[in-house]
Amino acid sequence: MSGKSVLVVNPFASRVDERRIVAVARELAVDEVLRTQRPGHATELVQALRDVAAIYVFSGDGGFNEALNGSDGRVPLGFLPGGGTNVLPRALGLPRDPVRAAQMLAAARQRRISLGRVNGRRFGFSAGLGLDAELVRRVDSLGRTRSGRRAGDVRFVLTALRLLAERRVRFEPALEIEGHGRAAFALVANADPYSYAGPLPLRLARGARFEGGLDLVAPRSFHARDLPGAARYLLSGRTRIPLVLLHDQDRIVVRCDAPTPLQADGEDLGDVTEAVFEAERDAVTVLAP
Repeated sequence: MSGKSVLVVNPFASRVDERRIVAVARELAVDEVLRTQRPGHATELVQALRDVAAIYVFSGDGGFNEALNGSDGRVPLGFLPGGGTNVLPRALGLPRDPVRAAQMLAAARQRRISLGRVNGRRFGFSAGLGLDAELVRRVDSLGRTRSGRRAGDVRFVLTALRLLAERRVRFEPALEIEGHGRAAFALVANADPYSYAGPLPLRLARGARFEGGLDLVAPRSFHARDLPGAARYLLSGRTRIPLVLLHDQDRIVVRCDAPTPLQADGEDLGDVTEAVFEAERDAVTVLAP
């Protein structure tokens, strides 16, 4: 393997601009900068980069997901926060500032982590069936700015509140978790936190680890009266809401009563009637502090 390193950039990510690209490339001393041009392009670029020392991805979570789906598992991947939420690099211990993250990655160590798969699609930190996937879809439907950037945090929160209001915060059992009974929706984690709300980590699966299997959190049902319990769960990990909780699983099968939205790492994967979640242990090498 040569000493060449490459920076793959999504120029449409919300916190990516030419000034930051130049600064990040300088800190990492990369040999080449490649820009993605369309959805799925990062997967193609990473698949083609086999004989290199490291691949750095400057993007949002969607671009990170594409890179993971193109990785051969051997070439180390470094993730630079260029999007709005940037769950993967933050969960790996990197700061939200991309230049500072580049400085840390320049001296980072290699770490082997597991990935999840849902219906064959890899994910780095989370996948969801039902509520959160529908929210992802609604945010996507808001479209992008002329520069290609997605809706920001404020519009995301407003969309979430609108969704809950439309449903009157009433989510009845709508799927079957094989071997564990009925639930309203399912959240599957490969890491803790599951996501972030601005600076706040959303710790839905506190036992999840990058080096382990998959964790699942699935409310049996969810109503307005459960909102205080949901807040308590996020803060402390304790609640009286009836939940299906699974830890360190290799395989989780969920069957839906009707076609249901599915997301992986914040990417809409369409409607499914069955979702097979699998742990791909010791899958890739990443760079982390």
